Amino acid sequence: MVSAGLAAAFVRGLSGYGLAILLVPVLGLVISPQSAVVTSNLLALLIGLVGLRKVAGHSEPSIWPISILAMVATPLGLWALAITDPAVSRFLIAMVAIAAFIIVLLPKRVETYRPHFLETGATGITAGVLTGFAGMPGPPVIPYYLRRAIDPQTARASMMAIFLATSIAGSLAALALGLMEMKDAVLAAILFPAILIGNALGGFAFGKVSPALWRSFAGLVLGAAAIGALAKLV
Repeated sequence: MVSAGLAAAFVRGLSGYGLAILLVPVLGLVISPQSAVVTSNLLALLIGLVGLRKVAGHSEPSIWPISILAMVATPLGLWALAITDPAVSRFLIAMVAIAAFIIVLLPKRVETYRPHFLETGATGITAGVLTGFAGMPGPPVIPYYLRRAIDPQTARASMMAIFLATSIAGSLAALALGLMEMKDAVLAAILFPAILIGNALGGFAFGKVSPALWRSFAGLVLGAAAIGALAKLV
């Protein structure tokens, strides 16, 4: 699990996402899906706070409506997770990883495209539900930014800002609903040093790659997660 955390954090530091998409399915093979989601949210909260200052000045204004709606919708996802059979939860979480990859493969938006308020609102609500149910706010958020003609620094910072908001909502909702256990916090504490190191290495690498290579890597990450999730199902 430590090596998986290190790898997932490196991807997160480089691409701006990937921590939950890569880590939750792996954790879910060892612990319950509920514990995997709660632990992932705690780790995302801790690493998000560490890098808050670096992303605050580069985010797009769209992070505010998306973050607010996502935080409101997160408890609904946690409630759905709590009443769903663990085997079904593992299957649905794997499907989320696969869907994220498929969405990113869709044609890129024209350069002048600006998301309308319905798309922004749907992104926020869906991200919140998936945060609670799968610990993965990324599938709706990633294509919202990656399929548009904005620079990688803005896209990366915006995604990181939203994921910090969803991790706060996910952790607070799990605590309020009695879904967070001491063992989840202990596991998060054990994995956090690896998360911190991997994220720092990924952040260092971010400034060394071209925008085209960055976007290609971001897509490959989702592809690897989708293949891994499918392999586990088979």
